[in-house]
Amino acid sequence: MPRTLSATTPMRRQPWIRSAGFDGLWILAPPFLALLLVAGLPAEYRSTARMPVWAWAGLVVLIDVAHVYSTLFRTYFDANRRRQLSTVLWAVPLGCYALGVALHWAGGLWFWRVLAYAAVFHFVRQQYGFLRLYSRHEAASPRSRRLDTVLIYSATLYPLLWWHLAEPRNFTWFVEGDFVHFNWPLGRQLLTGAYGLLLLNYLWKEIRQWQQTGHLNWPRNLLLLGTAASWYVGIVLLNGDLAFTLLNVVAHGIPYLALVWTSSRPEAAATRPWWHGRYGLGLFLGMVVGLAFLEEGLWDGLVWREHTGLFGWFQQLPTVASPALLMWLVPLLALPQATHYVLDGFIWRRRAQ
Repeated sequence: MPRTLSATTPMRRQPWIRSAGFDGLWILAPPFLALLLVAGLPAEYRSTARMPVWAWAGLVVLIDVAHVYSTLFRTYFDANRRRQLSTVLWAVPLGCYALGVALHWAGGLWFWRVLAYAAVFHFVRQQYGFLRLYSRHEAASPRSRRLDTVLIYSATLYPLLWWHLAEPRNFTWFVEGDFVHFNWPLGRQLLTGAYGLLLLNYLWKEIRQWQQTGHLNWPRNLLLLGTAASWYVGIVLLNGDLAFTLLNVVAHGIPYLALVWTSSRPEAAATRPWWHGRYGLGLFLGMVVGLAFLEEGLWDGLVWREHTGLFGWFQQLPTVASPALLMWLVPLLALPQATHYVLDGFIWRRRAQ
């Protein structure tokens, strides 16, 4: 049974979300596991755009797209949140679809560019959210908290800005050209220098805190280390599509799935939702994976035609090539993703929990 921390919890107690074992395995370990897997990749997959179909299916379908659908369990499948967010839950999908159609009408690249930057914002904010969870009840000074915040944002934004200031890499977020690039070597060097100084400042702060209190916040430090290492290696150090996708997807999708799962698990067995019953985990994972496979099959059959062997049945669907039809279809297929990004800004607020 997970412990609930109170305001009187001693500082020396580590602020786990559920438990040391659960958090360690499903929230903090994924970026380090991804780094180990990347270290074992053949050189060609660390520096080229090559991506085996099995890797794409495992990373994109089973983790990345699947984690999008886990939002359902925090919103539409939860009776309390349906009442709390009743207006939001119908207004957000309608708004996202209308905006998507308008953007695609202006140009397909505009649609993908806006969606890519929305995704980036979502990925960055997730790490900040975990930082806040792992910093709760700390008796830290405002300066110390500001430094933690600046570092978690820098751990994600520095590699992203470096990416924007470099020539196009062997990987993209969604499609070719979705990010704006301006090759500026000096800018990359200045960013790297500033980031290095920030890391040293944070390290000195943690050393002094340990000397003064004999305590280190292990989950917070592991979160920051995993975030900084995975984003730097995936974007700056290496230049391969598989390496980037592995580090990006595993470090983001698995912790998100774990957080949704454990945050919807009340103490009282009588109030637990149906996905926490005897076969709950299987139902939870089966549903998100099934919906992810359905979505990607529709994408492949109607639009991309890139993984015909994986989505054989969907190849019977007609390929849509008309710009007028794509303007309505593409935002519809991307609607679960766009809705996920926007709803994520509502469902983790304290008043919605």
